Amino acid sequence: MTIRLPALAAAACMSIAQAHAQSALPARVTFPSNDGKTTLVGYLYLPQGAHAARAPAVVMMHGRAGAYSSEANGVYDASTLSRRHKAWGELWAEQGYVALLVDGFGPRGYPAGFPRYSYDSRPEALNEVTVRPLDAYGALAFLRARSDVEGLRIGLQGWSNGGSATLAAMATTPPDRKGFVAALAFYPACALKGQFETGYQPYAPVRVLMGTADEEVSPKRCKALVDASHAAGGDITIRLYPGATHSFDDPGAKRQKVEANADATNDAVERAVRFFKRQLGDR
Repeated sequence: MTIRLPALAAAACMSIAQAHAQSALPARVTFPSNDGKTTLVGYLYLPQGAHAARAPAVVMMHGRAGAYSSEANGVYDASTLSRRHKAWGELWAEQGYVALLVDGFGPRGYPAGFPRYSYDSRPEALNEVTVRPLDAYGALAFLRARSDVEGLRIGLQGWSNGGSATLAAMATTPPDRKGFVAALAFYPACALKGQFETGYQPYAPVRVLMGTADEEVSPKRCKALVDASHAAGGDITIRLYPGATHSFDDPGAKRQKVEANADATNDAVERAVRFFKRQLGDR
């Protein structure tokens, strides 16, 4: 089985701008965070092709750079989403899922996200361990209220800072004890603000994917966290890609011209699709 991110396939024949112009934009939606005070923005991708009346779904959590392209130039909407988020949203839609990308930074006044090396200066209002998981659960509640979503078949996916939020969310007692069915964390930072020093235990299956040459977060620390959790009975594993960097699945040429990143992307996409198909079901 060979599955490619839609934006990668499109880029082989045309520019990213052309590819974006030729694909339908996701619908903009709003819904409350479980923090009780923030109205979040989301971008909703709907299943393509034949699918059940009530489809499984995926909540997607962006990283430190936010939901939008670095070339957004002050325009933050469905037309300026980053290539990676757009590609994954389209992939899940092609697989028969409803996919919801959560913008947790824009509604709090930081739509452009944050540059590298900014971790210690980011506001507490965006804490990936105590706040952003509440956004994920707000998105879960929003999807469960929709008539086109099978509410007990919803997964969670996050990248970088959003990957950390994913890990934290999966170790938090979910509202009404009805949480996500499974989760994918792409190249997360695994220190998690020291909240899990006594042990990390997810309540549902989690898969971590990252490169050994990650220049932003520590693969060694993540492996230690995952190995300890797995040894204690947690359904969590890690896949380390030799030579792959941070953001290895970014469809842009800068990342994909690195052979290790391209190989990691192809493998990660296939693993992600198989994992969610097994855990959530499909169309």
